[in-house]
Amino acid sequence: MASRTDWLLILPILVPMLACALSAALWGRVRAQRAVTFVAAAALLVAAGLLVARVMERGVVASQMGDWPAPFGITLVADLLAAAMVAITAIMYAATAVYAQAEDSAQREAEGWHPLLAALVMGVCGAFLAGDLFNLYVWFEVMLIASFGLLVMGGGREQLDAAVKYVMLNLVATTVFLIAVGLLHGLTGTLNMADLARKLPGVENEGAVGAVAFLLLAAFGAKAAVFPLFFWLPAAYHTAAAPVAAIFAALLTKVGVYAMIRVFGLVFAGSTEWMPWIVGGVAAATMVTGVLGAAAHWDIRRILSFHIISQIGYMLVGLALATPLALAGAVIYILHHIVVKANLFLVAGAIRRAGGSYSLAHLGGLWKRDPWLGILFAIPALSLAGLPPLSGFWGKFVVVQSGFEAGAFWLSAVALAVGILTLYSMLKIWLEAFWKAAPADAPPALALTGTTRALMLAPVAALGLVTLTIGLWTEPFAAFAMAAGEQLASRDAYIAAVLGGTR
Repeated sequence: MASRTDWLLILPILVPMLACALSAALWGRVRAQRAVTFVAAAALLVAAGLLVARVMERGVVASQMGDWPAPFGITLVADLLAAAMVAITAIMYAATAVYAQAEDSAQREAEGWHPLLAALVMGVCGAFLAGDLFNLYVWFEVMLIASFGLLVMGGGREQLDAAVKYVMLNLVATTVFLIAVGLLHGLTGTLNMADLARKLPGVENEGAVGAVAFLLLAAFGAKAAVFPLFFWLPAAYHTAAAPVAAIFAALLTKVGVYAMIRVFGLVFAGSTEWMPWIVGGVAAATMVTGVLGAAAHWDIRRILSFHIISQIGYMLVGLALATPLALAGAVIYILHHIVVKANLFLVAGAIRRAGGSYSLAHLGGLWKRDPWLGILFAIPALSLAGLPPLSGFWGKFVVVQSGFEAGAFWLSAVALAVGILTLYSMLKIWLEAFWKAAPADAPPALALTGTTRALMLAPVAALGLVTLTIGLWTEPFAAFAMAAGEQLASRDAYIAAVLGGTR
């Protein structure tokens, strides 16, 4: 019989799994499907909150499924980072579930929105809690299938073209991942990450270890949309509906980043001396390429898509430096970015409805017509640019400070310069969509009023409140991030929680 700790680790996977099955069984019964989704989102919020509390109280928690001892069975593990990622996933699930009822919900619901959204959340939570590389691969595949289904909703030619690009690159990445998993098992006889951390330093063939590490870096880097493997993201995300793009922007690339931090911070720590230099170079190139792409575009969704790429670079700085402070900066930046980037895509959907277009050339006058929408855009936009006292300022501050303390002045300089260009892009959207007068050829817009307005702006306001809370009440979040950074920098607690006295 599973203990309470077992169920706290199982529930974040079980709740969306049940929601997926029930909503699929209720196909065509829209009200019942909505009820399932809302109940599941609420239940996942509670389960994630309890898991965070348990990890904060007891440290790293682990469970062996089916009572098979590690490293032979399936292991679920949660440290502070994993628990926080599950919690932020639950928040995104709830926000997008509410918002999705406002915009073309009937068509999406007829095409499987509810079961596919639950399946995506299940795959994400499973990836965050996986204790071995093979099950991490399995959850990646679950995410890929669900995200492909969500991306093709609507069936337009542009969406299908984007979906083909998206799924092809991701299939290549998962194939590379699987090859690396097979090679790693051949070298060590295990795939349990805690056991790998114990055994890999004893492998004599350093060349083979380096090759496997490079394959995993490429696979996870493609998932995270880092330079030069990012081209699928701006080719796909701008075609999706606002709630789909929001959940993608919030979670999919972050799973790739999480996998890089987990695997290279735990399994390969100290085994590949070249890794920090490679990751640092990739981080800088990712920041610069993404922000330049955003600066060059005049479509809101394309600008936001390129900024996903740019901001991934900040997260990789923590992995490149691998100090407790740098890892803490990565943690707080990931959590901040998930909230802010999802919120910006949701606001973009509201802008399209209120202004009739995503193109800045066809927008204008929104501040006079709807100042509240302008305020709700300004909060995540300025946070993304890193202005105080919003959450993005603290994330960038810690990342930049960690670079200075580690002597990586060039990385900190790149991060600061990219922050300025990010502000330029956000001001461009503000000036073109909100401040300038509406152009004569502005397309017809639908009124953002009544129930539609409430469904769209309530989750946007809630996420904006999260951003303000992190920015203005920073101390507990910073303390949590520092504790998570210390935990990631020292592998002992993770290994002991999984293996115990196993030798």
